[in-house]
Amino acid sequence: MRLFVALDLPWELRDRLSSLAGAGLPGARWVPPENYHLTLRFIGEMPGHRAEDIDIALASLRTRAFSLTMSGVGTFAKGGRSTALWVGAERNPRLGHLQNKIETALQRCGLEPERRRFQPHVTLARLDNVPEGKLVSYVQAHNLFRADPVPVEHFTLFSSKLGKDAAVYTPEVEYGLT
Repeated sequence: MRLFVALDLPWELRDRLSSLAGAGLPGARWVPPENYHLTLRFIGEMPGHRAEDIDIALASLRTRAFSLTMSGVGTFAKGGRSTALWVGAERNPRLGHLQNKIETALQRCGLEPERRRFQPHVTLARLDNVPEGKLVSYVQAHNLFRADPVPVEHFTLFSSKLGKDAAVYTPEVEYGLT
């Protein structure tokens, strides 16, 4: 079972984010709005008994609800080539606190520490040989994007199955925030 922990976004935010998707970027594979999420921790392949341990560890977390504001766009690159287009989350101490608690809980149940620095974002598109000039123009045109704040009252353990066109994400367990 392939697992990750994420914020499942409300539909009004997904609709707002989907307004950024569209033409003008040849080679962009736009993520469908039903797959928008903000990953708090990628876990990867786990056998069923390990998934139960992860569930128990996450269920023990206690932290307060908060508001999340998405703003700005950017790209991730590998080997000098842009690979993903994203919308960022505004700096938020409560989001960082939640992510830290999740990371600590997962390490306590035996997972290796996450090596990448947490950079909260929602992936809008995967990029494959998008002309750099068009990508720069897109980022400049949408860099001032800002959505209204949304309440974050839970986080979710998802499973994912890789599909031909897009991954299928299934919410397995939802964990409430106080």
